Amino acid sequence: MSPDTIRNVIGIIGNVISFGLFLSPLPTFIQIWKKRSVEQFRPDPYLATAVNCMSWVVYGLPVVKPNALLVLTTNGLGAFISFIYIAIFVLYSDNKKRVKILTILLVEICFIVLLLLLVVFLVPAVSQRILIVGVVSLVLCVISYGAPLSVLKMVIETRSVEYMPFYLSLACFANGAIWTAYALIRIDLFLAIPNGSGALLGLVQLIVYATFYKSTQKQIAEVDLLEVAVDRDSAAKTTNKVANSHAALISSKKTIYMRSGSRREPKLVVDHQSSG
Repeated sequence: MSPDTIRNVIGIIGNVISFGLFLSPLPTFIQIWKKRSVEQFRPDPYLATAVNCMSWVVYGLPVVKPNALLVLTTNGLGAFISFIYIAIFVLYSDNKKRVKILTILLVEICFIVLLLLLVVFLVPAVSQRILIVGVVSLVLCVISYGAPLSVLKMVIETRSVEYMPFYLSLACFANGAIWTAYALIRIDLFLAIPNGSGALLGLVQLIVYATFYKSTQKQIAEVDLLEVAVDRDSAAKTTNKVANSHAALISSKKTIYMRSGSRREPKLVVDHQSSG
């Protein structure tokens, strides 16, 4: 097969993997949806993915880089899905975190709009537009790939990867690797550098996940046992309360009965005397 054919095949595979990357956070958001809380999950990866996809949408526009429909459509879909994730995150966050997320998202959108306006109206040459937007997208792409590492400090401190999204890390590695191969067939540094960095960062995330996986499972098991113990203790306390309440009720009924009996006894004596 010719290099172009191989590149097209890899591009198709890359699109499929990119779609998998966009859907990889689904297990995390299903968990958030069920618990109605974001818990210790961080919005950084999804905010980074949103601005990264938006920058590549600008890069793929005909006024910046003609004949880049693949880049435009793939990243347009990625931006749309990222907005859905961010909306869910905002919905189940507290007010302070909600304001912070929306502020960052607004800044990102303003930055992308400003970038588009500047290159369209101030940069006449297409080659210069490609260079400027390509460099910006390159930097944002590397940041996006490294965003899941924002929880690295918490992972090391707690020795737990419970809040480190595994499927997102795996998808980052696979996506970076396949697009690096795509870029190297016909040397495209704007694709090769960020995606090569992404594959490396994804590999680091997978190594960290594997390192702390066993300790995480041990912690989860200990928490489950503790919850069972607490549930049993709570059930025992509830049973004791019910038993004590029942005993108190019986005791109060006996007291009332004895008091009522002591009142009736004089009446019986009076009746007996009067009949005599």
